[in-house]
Amino acid sequence: MKKRILMIMILSVGFLLMACSGGKQQVVEQAKPDQESENAAAETDEEIDSVDLGEATAQGQDKVQEESDATNDPLATYPSEKIEYARVWLQVIGNGDVEELNVRHISAGEQLNPYDDKSVAYPEDVIVLTGKASADGTVTYSGNGDGTINVYDVPSHWPSSEQIEESMEEYTKNIVDGTEKVSVDAGDEEEVVGLLGKISG
Repeated sequence: MKKRILMIMILSVGFLLMACSGGKQQVVEQAKPDQESENAAAETDEEIDSVDLGEATAQGQDKVQEESDATNDPLATYPSEKIEYARVWLQVIGNGDVEELNVRHISAGEQLNPYDDKSVAYPEDVIVLTGKASADGTVTYSGNGDGTINVYDVPSHWPSSEQIEESMEEYTKNIVDGTEKVSVDAGDEEEVVGLLGKISG
């Protein structure tokens, strides 16, 4: 009788252990896919985050650099030729309060005085800067590419042949031969920026 009870107890304990062991294994196996899924999701998130963060950082640095450049040099966003026009005007005429600054390009071979056939021609391409009113002045020049310009003393209004002592050919030839070489300074940045907004042409 005692042996039978002991056998029954041993078998019962064995069944209990097997049941517990099988359940635990099943729980572990069921937990594994979820854990692997979570790990994979975490790795994917980390990859996405690292890529996005890198791009965002690069874009942010570029933006900060651009803002820094604009802060350090307010002329950085303007075309170099327009900066040249403003500096030349301020250097030669000195009036930054004009309402507008007009720019005209004249090719080599065109006559200085377009109203007289006896006028000599420009030996090089030149740029003409004028204000809104004739009283603002005019600058006719060519650039040398080294910070200097050749200024042609072209009048804002051409005289007639009767108003000059020499011929128109000689008068205009003297203008070409008498060009003045002028060094162009950087000028005051505020004045240059103020004038840049008035340039047309």
